Amino acid sequence: MNKKNLIGIIIDNTKTILFALLIAIIIRSLIFQPFYIPSSSMEPTLLIGDRIFVSKYTYGFSKHSFPFSPRLFNERIYYQKPELGDPIVFKTPVDNRTDYIKRLIGLPGDEIQFIEGEIFLNNKKIIRNKIERNILIRCGKNSFKVNTYEETLPNGKKYIAVYNKAGTLQNTKKFKVPENHFFFLGDNRDCSKDSRFDSVGYVNFVNLVGKAQIIFFSNDTVKSRLLKFWNLKNSFRTDRLFKRIK
Repeated sequence: MNKKNLIGIIIDNTKTILFALLIAIIIRSLIFQPFYIPSSSMEPTLLIGDRIFVSKYTYGFSKHSFPFSPRLFNERIYYQKPELGDPIVFKTPVDNRTDYIKRLIGLPGDEIQFIEGEIFLNNKKIIRNKIERNILIRCGKNSFKVNTYEETLPNGKKYIAVYNKAGTLQNTKKFKVPENHFFFLGDNRDCSKDSRFDSVGYVNFVNLVGKAQIIFFSNDTVKSRLLKFWNLKNSFRTDRLFKRIK
């Protein structure tokens, strides 16, 4: 092989690699992006070790739609307003870099408050029905027994939320959601850093990354690491493959 042919092969391979990278960036930025669930804040909806696809186009696009959040524009383009109850990935306001996933509970102008352990949205109690389940929910390295409820938001959206049986958050101040901001809660109500806390607070609409749509893979990384192939039987969650996220 002469030098000229070798250079030609290198150039062709480089073009192929660059084209593949461009396609991957477009898909990741504008269509779907995979995320890994590292915490229990959304249990039982999402478990530690779930891998999910998030649709990037659902709410339009912002700088956070792209890798490294380049300052291409300051607002959102093709903006579509989220709906109450949506499970959403967003960049935390404290650093505009860390990805969180929580459930949307309050829209701009809404008022949210915990009173005697129940959630009030615009002074009306969120309807919830208790589900008899004897399950343990994780919180860090610990697990606790929970009361499980199906909650129904005013728009009819239903989802499962859990509250610690040993003691749950009873009362809070009234949260008033500012314009162009949203209020989020984790489904694991007593093990979630969310809009109730100053470290997260209200989330600007620019910080929305996308809507969680489907679990495409899941393994229990607490019980067994995926690399320990002899433990795959105890780790791999086949019942969660391609499960839609509600």
